[in-house]
Amino acid sequence: MPTRILLTTTSFQDTPGSHHALLAGTGWEIVTARGPLSEQDTLALVGDFDGYICGDDAITRKVLDKAAPRLKVLSKYGIGVDKIDVARCTELGIPLLFTPGVNHTTVAEHTFLLLLALEKQFLFHTDSVRSGGWKRTTGHELLDKTIGIIGMGRIGREVAIRAKAFGMNVVGYDLYWDDGFAAAHGVARATTLDEVFAQADCISLHTNLTPETRNLIRTETIARMKPGVLILNCARGEIVSTPDMVAALTSGQVGGYGTDVLDEEPPPADHPLTHLPNCIVTPHIGSRTFESVQRQAVAAVTNLIRAMHGEAPLAQINKEVPIRKCV
Repeated sequence: MPTRILLTTTSFQDTPGSHHALLAGTGWEIVTARGPLSEQDTLALVGDFDGYICGDDAITRKVLDKAAPRLKVLSKYGIGVDKIDVARCTELGIPLLFTPGVNHTTVAEHTFLLLLALEKQFLFHTDSVRSGGWKRTTGHELLDKTIGIIGMGRIGREVAIRAKAFGMNVVGYDLYWDDGFAAAHGVARATTLDEVFAQADCISLHTNLTPETRNLIRTETIARMKPGVLILNCARGEIVSTPDMVAALTSGQVGGYGTDVLDEEPPPADHPLTHLPNCIVTPHIGSRTFESVQRQAVAAVTNLIRAMHGEAPLAQINKEVPIRKCV
């Protein structure tokens, strides 16, 4: 029986690079689909695959139960595993691999794309000119503004470095604090989220989606922020309560929301955040550059190949699951 691999990540498929040759060189049968897939769509596919390179597909208990026992390795293209039932992977003995450290530069750059677009009223001005007008409004500088970074991992630290280059004051919050980095880059430590909310002119979210961070940004917490605060989200859409954000943007309590992620992707045509003038939404492409896609894809394929051959992968979520040769 030939080894069969399911590949669903679209940026992997659409971006040229050495990852294609690396995967083709295995000689395995590669079956592609266009993710991210719903639970129903994923269920319809799995069951006859030995390996799976996934993006943000809904890999639930039902999906995993159908995928087993044939599925030997699940290789996540990226770092977020909130769409995957990690506990069930572990119970079934399926190694769950991921690719940390490949897209922090790109996501940090995208964060500043959103921030500058909001501060400079970029879309208002470009839309005016494209429509034959010459309307102008007044924006703001980043200099001397305070950015609050929630989540000081790789991406958060890259955002801090760029913020300092713009002359911003940086306050960060994370349960795991890097004193050396903070001292070297002039990042003040907030010991509570309320300290970030009270000080920041803009807040940038770079934390994982967990039960504790789901709807972290909601009416109650927005009320503790400065009036007119800008909020940036290149993490997960569910960290922000959509109805509460819509209300805050409409009232002006939040001056602008720049997000690369939504609670529903792709969004329905009537998703409220896609129709507000002080909200900028990009289609989850913060890490989608030619450079980062190749790094991420090569890492995901390398993880898959190593694990399928019984070798240690680059990074594994459920390290308690042993790696066993299966080809």
